[in-house]
Amino acid sequence: MNQDHPGHVYRVDKFIVPELARTEFLAKVKTTHDLLKTLPGFIQDMVLEQSDGPGKFNFVTMVEWEDEAVMTQARTAVTVLHQQMNFNPQELFARMGITADMATYQKV
Repeated sequence: MNQDHPGHVYRVDKFIVPELARTEFLAKVKTTHDLLKTLPGFIQDMVLEQSDGPGKFNFVTMVEWEDEAVMTQARTAVTVLHQQMNFNPQELFARMGITADMATYQKV
Protein backbone atom coordinates (compact mmCIF):
# COMPACT_ATOMS: atom_id res chain seq x y z
CA MET A 1 0.00 0.00 0.00
CA ASN A 2 1.16 3.56 -0.72
CA GLN A 3 2.85 4.96 2.39
CA ASP A 4 2.41 8.60 1.33
CA HIS A 5 -1.30 8.37 0.55
CA PRO A 6 -2.60 5.07 1.90
CA GLY A 7 -6.22 5.52 0.80
CA HIS A 8 -5.64 6.85 -2.70
CA VAL A 9 -7.07 4.88 -5.60
CA TYR A 10 -6.33 5.12 -9.29
CA ARG A 11 -8.79 4.62 -12.11
CA VAL A 12 -6.78 3.46 -15.12
CA ASP A 13 -8.58 2.97 -18.41
CA LYS A 14 -6.82 1.67 -21.53
CA PHE A 15 -8.26 1.99 -25.01
CA ILE A 16 -7.65 0.78 -28.53
CA VAL A 17 -8.96 3.70 -30.58
CA PRO A 18 -9.01 3.51 -34.38
CA GLU A 19 -7.66 6.63 -36.12
CA LEU A 20 -11.12 7.56 -37.45
CA ALA A 21 -12.48 7.60 -33.87
CA ARG A 22 -9.62 9.65 -32.37
CA THR A 23 -11.18 13.14 -32.55
CA GLU A 24 -14.59 12.14 -31.17
CA PHE A 25 -13.02 9.94 -28.49
CA LEU A 26 -10.69 12.70 -27.26
CA ALA A 27 -13.53 15.25 -27.19
CA LYS A 28 -15.58 12.96 -24.93
CA VAL A 29 -12.58 12.24 -22.71
CA LYS A 30 -11.88 15.98 -22.35
CA THR A 31 -15.48 16.74 -21.39
CA THR A 32 -15.50 13.94 -18.82
CA HIS A 33 -12.12 14.89 -17.33
CA ASP A 34 -13.13 18.57 -17.16
CA LEU A 35 -15.95 17.46 -14.85
CA LEU A 36 -13.74 15.11 -12.82
CA LYS A 37 -11.31 17.95 -12.04
CA THR A 38 -14.11 19.86 -10.29
CA LEU A 39 -15.19 17.03 -7.99
CA PRO A 40 -14.27 16.59 -4.32
CA GLY A 41 -11.43 14.12 -3.78
CA PHE A 42 -9.89 14.58 -7.23
CA ILE A 43 -6.05 14.58 -7.04
CA GLN A 44 -4.76 14.45 -10.61
CA ASP A 45 -5.40 13.02 -14.03
CA MET A 46 -3.52 12.12 -17.17
CA VAL A 47 -4.57 11.33 -20.71
CA LEU A 48 -1.75 9.55 -22.51
CA GLU A 49 -1.38 8.63 -26.17
CA GLN A 50 1.08 5.92 -27.18
CA SER A 51 4.02 7.37 -29.10
CA ASP A 52 6.17 4.24 -29.52
CA GLY A 53 6.26 0.54 -28.82
CA PRO A 54 4.31 -2.57 -29.72
CA GLY A 55 1.50 -2.22 -27.14
CA LYS A 56 -2.03 -2.56 -28.44
CA PHE A 57 -3.60 0.18 -26.30
CA ASN A 58 -2.99 3.57 -27.91
CA PHE A 59 -4.69 5.67 -25.20
CA VAL A 60 -4.53 5.43 -21.42
CA THR A 61 -6.35 7.64 -18.95
CA MET A 62 -5.55 7.77 -15.24
CA VAL A 63 -7.34 9.60 -12.45
CA GLU A 64 -6.09 9.62 -8.87
CA TRP A 65 -8.72 9.92 -6.13
CA GLU A 66 -8.41 10.45 -2.38
CA ASP A 67 -10.28 7.22 -1.66
CA GLU A 68 -12.77 4.70 -2.99
CA ALA A 69 -15.79 6.64 -1.66
CA VAL A 70 -15.06 9.82 -3.64
CA MET A 71 -14.30 7.77 -6.72
CA THR A 72 -17.73 6.12 -6.41
CA GLN A 73 -19.35 9.57 -6.13
CA ALA A 74 -17.42 10.68 -9.21
CA ARG A 75 -18.71 7.69 -11.14
CA THR A 76 -22.26 8.82 -10.35
CA ALA A 77 -21.48 12.40 -11.44
CA VAL A 78 -20.07 11.12 -14.74
CA THR A 79 -23.20 9.03 -15.34
CA VAL A 80 -25.36 12.14 -14.82
CA LEU A 81 -23.14 14.19 -17.16
CA HIS A 82 -23.33 11.54 -19.86
CA GLN A 83 -27.13 11.40 -19.52
CA GLN A 84 -27.33 15.19 -19.84
CA MET A 85 -25.18 14.97 -22.97
CA ASN A 86 -27.28 12.09 -24.32
CA PHE A 87 -23.98 10.20 -24.55
CA ASN A 88 -23.65 6.44 -24.18
CA PRO A 89 -19.98 5.36 -24.05
CA GLN A 90 -20.83 1.76 -24.98
CA GLU A 91 -22.62 3.00 -28.11
CA LEU A 92 -19.59 5.11 -29.09
CA PHE A 93 -17.26 2.15 -28.54
CA ALA A 94 -19.43 -0.16 -30.65
CA ARG A 95 -19.99 2.39 -33.43
CA MET A 96 -16.32 3.43 -33.70
CA GLY A 97 -14.67 0.06 -32.98
CA ILE A 98 -13.08 1.17 -29.69
CA THR A 99 -11.92 -1.51 -27.25
CA ALA A 100 -11.63 -0.63 -23.56
CA ASP A 101 -9.92 -2.21 -20.54
CA MET A 102 -10.97 -0.37 -17.35
CA ALA A 103 -9.98 -1.04 -13.75
CA THR A 104 -9.18 0.47 -10.36
CA TYR A 105 -5.66 0.22 -8.93
CA GLN A 106 -3.80 0.98 -5.70
CA LYS A 107 -0.10 1.67 -5.23
CA VAL A 108 2.00 -1.16 -3.85
